[in-house]
Amino acid sequence: MEIVVVGRHTEVADRFRRHVEDKLSKVTQLAPAARRVDVEVTRENNPRLSEVRERVELTVHDKGPVIRAEAAADDRFGALDIALDKLSERLRRSRDRRKDHRRRGNGVLPSVDVRPYDEVAAAEAVAPQTAPVALAEPGDAVEQQLGDSPVVIRRKLHHAEPMTVDDAVYQMEMVGHDFFLFIDKETARPSAVYRRRGWTYGVIELDSTVGGVEPVTELT
Repeated sequence: MEIVVVGRHTEVADRFRRHVEDKLSKVTQLAPAARRVDVEVTRENNPRLSEVRERVELTVHDKGPVIRAEAAADDRFGALDIALDKLSERLRRSRDRRKDHRRRGNGVLPSVDVRPYDEVAAAEAVAPQTAPVALAEPGDAVEQQLGDSPVVIRRKLHHAEPMTVDDAVYQMEMVGHDFFLFIDKETARPSAVYRRRGWTYGVIELDSTVGGVEPVTELT
């Protein structure tokens, strides 16, 4: 399994890289088919944010959906430990879900664990671009400043496969986000599932034929 460590607005020492490799060696126990783990370390220079100045984001690339976790602390070693705990929990849930799917042939229906996470992926701060850039491949991303305003718009191209609402909720939980865009397998409509409150989720569907928006469906 390949481990790629990069720093954003900070240098990453060899000591920390070795520590990351030692810690992430346990990932293969929960995800033996994992091909690569991306580790991104970000340092916040604002003194008012000293308690969360170091942020570590872990992304596992497996055969299934991407699984991600991140955490922030006053030092990157602590942030890594917190992020790894979250990642391990999500990897366990992914493994258990695969086992549930294999039992479907025996008439056993899997339950969906949609326990909410309170961490939301933070916006990346990078220099805005002024010229339009075409997004040709999944994973391509670009940030552009909106006219003369300080507003920066980030665009990213994702690969989309038709899936059920159940699968969309699951993938949203696996990356720790509050929303997830997908193509509904049953209706073929562009849709978004999002977390509301507690155990309640919502789905917004787009009717591309008339340009309207379907009423929100709540999942409890």
